[in-house]
Amino acid sequence: MRVVVTGGTGFLGTHLGAAMRDGGDEVVVVSRTPGAGTIGWDELPAAVDGAGAVINLAGATIARRWSEAGKRAIRESRLASTRRVVEAVRKAKQRPAVVVSQSAVGAYGPRGDEEIGEDAPPGDDFLARVCLAWETEAAPIAALGVRLAILRTGVVLARDGGALARMWTPFSLGLGGPVGAGTQPFPWIHIGDWVALCRFAILTGGATGPLNATAPGIVTSREFAKALGRALGRPAVLPLPAAALRLALGEMAQMLLTGQRAAPRRATALGFRFAYPAIDVALAQIASRASRRMLG
Repeated sequence: MRVVVTGGTGFLGTHLGAAMRDGGDEVVVVSRTPGAGTIGWDELPAAVDGAGAVINLAGATIARRWSEAGKRAIRESRLASTRRVVEAVRKAKQRPAVVVSQSAVGAYGPRGDEEIGEDAPPGDDFLARVCLAWETEAAPIAALGVRLAILRTGVVLARDGGALARMWTPFSLGLGGPVGAGTQPFPWIHIGDWVALCRFAILTGGATGPLNATAPGIVTSREFAKALGRALGRPAVLPLPAAALRLALGEMAQMLLTGQRAAPRRATALGFRFAYPAIDVALAQIASRASRRMLG
């Protein structure tokens, strides 16, 4: 199958592309800076025509201080790239069977300790509004007769990218701990399960609409910090105060100080099986693999 991946040079796209190539698929990566092994956005329509699937991961990183300019980039990069995917699908003589479009559990907004599934109403903070607009931009794909799946992704755990890569060194030095009060939900998923769920969404006809890409073993920020400390054999008792986080990150800090207890109800109902359903299992695997790499 030919699979087109927008944003395929990023953290998630790199892992997904490697797995799909290993599985025998042809992967076409779309990038803002095309080079060896990638194409530019102007070539997207030709790539989409006749493809089996399109995976839309493009968007500016949210790991930045949310200035007004930064917020515009976060929002507009997602909407513009999704708009181009929709237009490419519309123009295709042979449309893909499925489009999998990225979103985030931030769509639900801060929800406290309430466990939520995909049918929960959207939130109304900045990130929730971005996610809702992002998903709305993708909605015309379904009207074109193409199956549309939306992955509302939590914190993806891997040693080589995302939030865990930034936490690794301080936690390895025994300087890690929970964020703020530590009682907020920490919606997470192992990179292996995220890749597997994305592929599952491509191949499963019932995978339509939003799917929470989060592990069933829901934890709090404090429980996550303790689990990472255990995996690394280090204490994890030094909290990062909320006031310091707000000073450093501004409005973005709110995303880290709140959370969503988002459960993968639809994926589980469709028969998806998590290889890493519990946080200790997930982090132990990542730590073990990192140790093997260090030993050569």
